[in-house]
Amino acid sequence: MKNIVVFGGGTGMSQLLRGLKLFPLNVTAVVCVSDSGSSTGILREIYDIPAVGDISKVLLNVSNMDEDLKDLLNYRIKSSNGCEFNHSIKNLILTALIDLKGSLSEAVIEFSKIFNIDGTVLPLTEDNVNLMALTADGETIIGEANITEAKKTIASIWYDKEFKVNSKVINAIKNADCIIFPPGSLFTSILPHLMVPDVVDAINESKAKKLYVCNLVTQPGETTNFTVSDHLKIISKALRDKNVDTVIANKAKISKTISNKYQTAEQKLPVVYDEDEIIKLGVKPIADNLYVIENNIIRHDYLKTAYLVYSYLMGDK
Repeated sequence: MKNIVVFGGGTGMSQLLRGLKLFPLNVTAVVCVSDSGSSTGILREIYDIPAVGDISKVLLNVSNMDEDLKDLLNYRIKSSNGCEFNHSIKNLILTALIDLKGSLSEAVIEFSKIFNIDGTVLPLTEDNVNLMALTADGETIIGEANITEAKKTIASIWYDKEFKVNSKVINAIKNADCIIFPPGSLFTSILPHLMVPDVVDAINESKAKKLYVCNLVTQPGETTNFTVSDHLKIISKALRDKNVDTVIANKAKISKTISNKYQTAEQKLPVVYDEDEIIKLGVKPIADNLYVIENNIIRHDYLKTAYLVYSYLMGDK
């Protein structure tokens, strides 16, 4: 089977993994651990641990457990009678396993054993690190959640301290047949991996195919008015002016009703598919109708997107 390494975090990555697990692929998901919002941020502060939220979400999405068990692990215990509490069961279990096993990597392995999860999920690092950003208007922002909430144009991002990369991540890159950057926040899910010199060195030295699955909609401030080629340029810069080989993107026109809803409620716009500019960058485009509506939210069609990835790897695209 082909060895696939996916770098990301959050919903976009989880959606892609839902599809990839259905194909005969050996998938390793590498998840950044700098999330600072909600339950994850509180647990990080209390226990001085890496972020567990994105990793726990990815673990559930690569699993084959039934929906009742997923619902239980996703269940969020909330505040009651003046007691401040707002944590999902899966985050609490991972936090407990870190204490029992001594590291996030070992906690993930144990979590996978307990819940019979086949996929490989690796944290980028074991260190408790924060993402930093400098905005175009000169503001310095600390914390991934705060960067997203600011809704400002980002000039640069970096980490608040140097850290050791999980050695298993570098080994996975070396053995990869394809490296994928999935949908997700460009500046807080994808680039955090590419701010690490050892990771970029390994990716650039790898002979694996490099593939980007582009977002469906923009993010206010960070990628306002971005086209597909604009996303590619940011990734290329992070890879030291090296482009990915291929981009998978949505070319279908998103309905005006959905588009207006996102623009009004969240200041998000559909990402424009600009094929000529993509080709000028030396990147091969694979375009299709890739969006679906799930629970009134626009998502990638996980099965079709994964099929396009698999077809590309098998030489059919």
